[in-house]
Parts: sequence; C-alpha cells; structure tokens
Amino acid sequence: MKRPICSLVLGLFLAGCQGTATSDTTASSARVDSAPKKVPSAGVAKASGDEKASPRDFTAWVEDYRAYAAKQGIDAVTLAAAFDDVRFQPRIVELDRSQPEFSRPVWAYLDTAVSDQRVRQGRAKLDNHRDAAMHAENRYAVPAEILTAIWGVESNYGSYFGHFSTIDALATLGFEGRRQDFARRELLAALKILQNGDIDREHMRGSWAGAMGHTQFLPSSFLSYAVDADGDDRRDIWGSVDDVMASTAYYLEQAGWRAGQPWGVEVTLPDDFDYAQSELSVRHSSDEWRSQGVRARGDAWPSFDEASVIAPAGARGPAFMVGFNFRVIMRYNASTSYALAVAMLAERIAGGDGIQGDWPRDLEPLSRTQIKEMQRRLNALGFSTGGAPDGIVGPNTRGGLREFQRSHGMTPDGFPTHALLDKLRDTEKR
Repeated sequence: MKRPICSLVLGLFLAGCQGTATSDTTASSARVDSAPKKVPSAGVAKASGDEKASPRDFTAWVEDYRAYAAKQGIDAVTLAAAFDDVRFQPRIVELDRSQPEFSRPVWAYLDTAVSDQRVRQGRAKLDNHRDAAMHAENRYAVPAEILTAIWGVESNYGSYFGHFSTIDALATLGFEGRRQDFARRELLAALKILQNGDIDREHMRGSWAGAMGHTQFLPSSFLSYAVDADGDDRRDIWGSVDDVMASTAYYLEQAGWRAGQPWGVEVTLPDDFDYAQSELSVRHSSDEWRSQGVRARGDAWPSFDEASVIAPAGARGPAFMVGFNFRVIMRYNASTSYALAVAMLAERIAGGDGIQGDWPRDLEPLSRTQIKEMQRRLNALGFSTGGAPDGIVGPNTRGGLREFQRSHGMTPDGFPTHALLDKLRDTEKR
C-alpha cells in the first residue's frame, strides 16, 4: 500500500526555486509526505513580529522541546548530540521573513535552471553515475534523466545543498518562524534520523528551511522515502549518489509516477484558443485538445487520458500540453516553472533541443506591490481576483484579468503586464 503524499503549502517557507505559484495565496513548495500532526508548543514566551528573540527564551524553549521529544521516544544520547550546542540563528529568521518584491519571470528562471552548462554537467554526471541512475530507474520506473534533472535543479548536482545545520535551522524556526508547528514536526523527524544513525549532527546540513542533501528532502520525507541503495545500512542523501537516485525515484514512484508516459509536449495553440482553459485544473484527453486545434511542435503527440494545456507567459510565449507525470513532478515542488525546468533539463540531457517557442523577453516583470495594485483595481472594477490582494498571481487573478481583457477586446490570456496595469489605471479613472 502506498503512503499518501500530502502537498502541504509552505508559502515562501522553502528556499530555492522561484517559480510560478499555483494559488492566489501562496507560492508553493512541498516535499512532505503526511498530514500534519499537532506538536505542542513550548510553554515559554516567544518573540514575534519585530520583537527580538531573547537567548534566554530560546534556551528555555529548547529545554521544553527536549522534554517533549523525549516523550516521543528520542533517547538521551540523541537529544544531547542535537541540543547541547544548538544555536539560535538570526539569519534564518531574516530569510524566513523576507519576501522578494520582484519574482523572476519564467524564462529567466529557466535560463539558469536549464543553462547549457547545466545540461553539459547533467550529461557528465549521468555518465559518471549511470549504474546508480539505471538501478533506480529499473526499480522504480522513473527515467534516469528525470532523476538527474531534479538533482541538477535542486543542488546543481550536489555542488551546493545548503550550509545550515538542520537542527539549528529547525529549532530556530520552531521557536520564532512563521510556520512554527511545521518546523517543530520536522525537527522531531530530524531527531529520529539522528537516532537511526543515518547521519550525524555535524553532517546533517542543508537549506535554511530544513531541506537536506543532494535532492533536498525535508526530514519527514527522508523518513518515509529515503532508500539505502548501496547496502551500507545507512540512508545517505548527502554522500551516496546511489541512495540519492533511489530515494528520489522512490518518492516519485510513491507520488504515482506512470511508467512509460512522457511529462508532456510543447504545443502551438490556435488563434482563437480559449485561454481560460490554460489552467492545470482543466483536463481533457489529448484527442480533445487536438480537436480544439492544439498541435505538437515536432512529431511527438502523447496519448493522454487527462492532460492540461499551460501557457506560462500568456499568448506571446510557448505553450505546453502536460500529463499526469508533470503533476507528479509538481508534488516535489508545486511550481509550474520548477516542473518545466525539470522536464526541459531532462529532455536536453537526453539529447533533445529544449523549448522551441520564443519567450516575451521584452516584458518587464511586475513587482509584488504592482500585482497587489492590479488585484485591487480588478476587484474595484468588478473583475474578482478571489480575495484580498496578496501580490501573487494564481488562477483567480488570471481569471479576473481574462475577464477584464475580454471586456476590452484584448486577447484574454490572463498574463499580467505593465501595459495591462496602465489600462486598469486608465479605466478606473473614467
């Protein structure tokens, strides 16, 4: 029986990939595997907002948490190793609270994530570790190129997967972070990893948000999906490429990866295409999409029972028909930009040409403040964006934009631009 994978919304909590958010309330990333369980909060006052944390309060919080963890079965030796030298990390709190004013457009993200250099490195890494990759592919039916691409996007093939102590990071976030309950749960999972002997505290390092190793597993994901593929009785996602490949493949297999199915295909759309259908929530068979005038770029035309068409940069950018395995990749990180990066990097590692359509590189991205203004003006004009302005473009905001564009005779693709914002300003003045 497969374990359920619950894609918790972490907002801007996880560091790393900047992608296209899938909701109007958060940018999403998810590498967790089970429904949240209530973890008692420490019985001490904690700093919030702009208040500064007291070292004395942090020490008291750690002592309370040690007592809680002991009741959950963590032994005294592990608790001592984890907490005797634990340090509050102000920089982690700063990173947790920061929300960039500008997000990178999808093409800029892909330029980095799928650069020629990263493709060359990916091919070399796959050649060097082909046995490990093919063993994982044969066991879990996830292509070696997909595994290598995730490795490349997550840590640049292990060249950087974070320098923060996982224990320090999660203790800091459990004490003062924006998602304290989440961090406390992950901290308990990290303690279980230490107690199991898979890694020691010194070498348990990763991102400021607690993601670890070559393919950035959260501790809870590690407990559920990490695999000892090299037979040394340790699940080592920091030092064993065999374990990294197998663990990543097992995660995707458990998320429902469909063997033999492609992720999708780049397509062209007819001039009269209804962009209200270009959402992941809209699914048709590939034959139905073909009947609407959707065509593949090139010869391949996948046979999908349920597929979505997405246009990440609106009518002026490339479009893609994506199937179930694309959504499986998004279970690793719930961003269409991320999933496109993995898919494109995998294709190019395998010798493909990559994206053929042109991105609208002349368009400057809107800032978070400008997107909030756009949402506010749309709401005021009766084109609902689904709630209070949050500065994040998701399906509801795109829907409101499409209705506004349609009412003014423009192509209703729902893609926010400076020209659209200016049009909204002019309209509201009248």
